[in-house]
Amino acid sequence: MPDPNRIQQRIDNQTQLLRKFSYASSLLSFLFCLFCYYFLNIRGYLPVLFLSFSVLNIVNLLAFKKHGQLALAAVVSAGLSLIGASAVTLLSGGIQSPFIFVLAIIVLGGYISARIFGKIYLIFIVIVVIFIYAANEANISAITNEVPETSRDLFSLISLLFSVYILGGVFGKDILKTHNALNTSKGEIEKRIDEKEILLREVHHRVKNNLQTVSSLLNLQAKNSNNDTIKDLVLSSQNRVNSMAMIHEMLYVRDNLSKIEFQSYVQELTEYLVKSAEGKNKNVIVNIDIPDIRLGIDTAIPLGLLINEAVTNSLKYGFAEKGNGQIDIKLKKEDDGNTYTLGISDNGIGFAKELDFRTTKSLGLKLIHNLARQLRGSVKREPSNQGTNYSIAFQDIDSTRVPKGS
Repeated sequence: MPDPNRIQQRIDNQTQLLRKFSYASSLLSFLFCLFCYYFLNIRGYLPVLFLSFSVLNIVNLLAFKKHGQLALAAVVSAGLSLIGASAVTLLSGGIQSPFIFVLAIIVLGGYISARIFGKIYLIFIVIVVIFIYAANEANISAITNEVPETSRDLFSLISLLFSVYILGGVFGKDILKTHNALNTSKGEIEKRIDEKEILLREVHHRVKNNLQTVSSLLNLQAKNSNNDTIKDLVLSSQNRVNSMAMIHEMLYVRDNLSKIEFQSYVQELTEYLVKSAEGKNKNVIVNIDIPDIRLGIDTAIPLGLLINEAVTNSLKYGFAEKGNGQIDIKLKKEDDGNTYTLGISDNGIGFAKELDFRTTKSLGLKLIHNLARQLRGSVKREPSNQGTNYSIAFQDIDSTRVPKGS
C-alpha cells in the first residue's frame, strides 16, 4: 500500500516546481517583452506574446491557489508554454530561430503533473518542431522574422540566456534536489535493510538454538527411559526437530536469508540420519540427485520433514534384516517451472502393497501424506520389485503465494 506521507511529499514537490517554473518564466517573459520593445526595436507581435504569456501564467497560478487542482494547473501551464514558445519561434525565424531551444526545455515541464502526460507532451512538441521545419521548407507566410537584422545576435543571446536559466535555475535545481533526496532515501533504506538482515539472522540463530535445546532434552529423555518403544518415539521426534534446526542454521550462516540450497541441506540431513543409525550395525549408502535450486523456508521445512520420515522409515524398517542398503533421492523440476517431483526409493524389504497412507496407524507414513498435502501436492507408491519407492509431486509454496494487496 502506498505511503500517504510519500504521496503528499511528491505532491508538495510538484506544486513547488510548478510555482517556481511559472514565476520564473513569467518574470523572464515580462523582461523579454520590455527588452524586445525598448532595446531591440521589435514592434510586431513578439512583445505582445511575451506579455500575454506572462499575464496568463500568473492568472493560472492565482486560479490554482483557488481550486487547488495541481494536474489542471500543470496542464494549463504546459499548454501556455507550448503555444507561446511555438508562436515566438514562428515569428522569429522558424526552424532557424534561437528560441526553438525553449521548446526542447519545456518538455520537462510536461512531467510536473504526471509521467503519462509528460510523454504525450513530448510527442506534441516533436510534432510542432517537425511542423515548423516543414513550414520553413514550404515557405509558408506564417514563418516570418520580426527581429530586425541588426538586433538578431542580441535576440539570440537573450533567447539562449532565457533557455539556460529555465533549464538550470528551475529544472536543474529540482533535478539536483530530487537526486540528493533519492541518495538520502537509498542510504536510509539500505541501513534499514542491513538492520533487518542482522535481526533476521539473529532470529534464525535463536530458533536454531531453541530447537537444539529441545533436541537435547529429547535425547536426555530417551536415555532415561528403559522402554525401547518410548525411546524410539522420542528419538524419532528428535530427528524431526533436528531437521528443522538444520534449515535455520543454513539460513543464518549463508548470504540468502529467505532461501536455502536444497541439495546441500538434503546431503547434511541424510548424513545425520545415517550416522544416527550406524549404532544399529547398518551400512547404508544414500545417492542424492538434486539440481542446484533454492527453496524458501515454507517449502524446505515440510519437504525436509517428509524426507526425514521416508529415510528414517527405510533405515528403521527397510533394512531390518540386513546391514547393507541403498537409498536414492531424486528431485526433478517440471516444465511449468513451479512443480517438482521428488522420488525416494530404497532396496530394502519394503512393506505391504495394500497399506494406505491415509488409514495406516504409522505416524511416519501419515506425516508423509500430510506433509505432501501441505506442499499442495500428493504422494504415491510406485510399483517396484524390491524395496519402497515414493513419488511426491509438490509446489514451491513461496513462489505461488500471492502478495498482500495484489
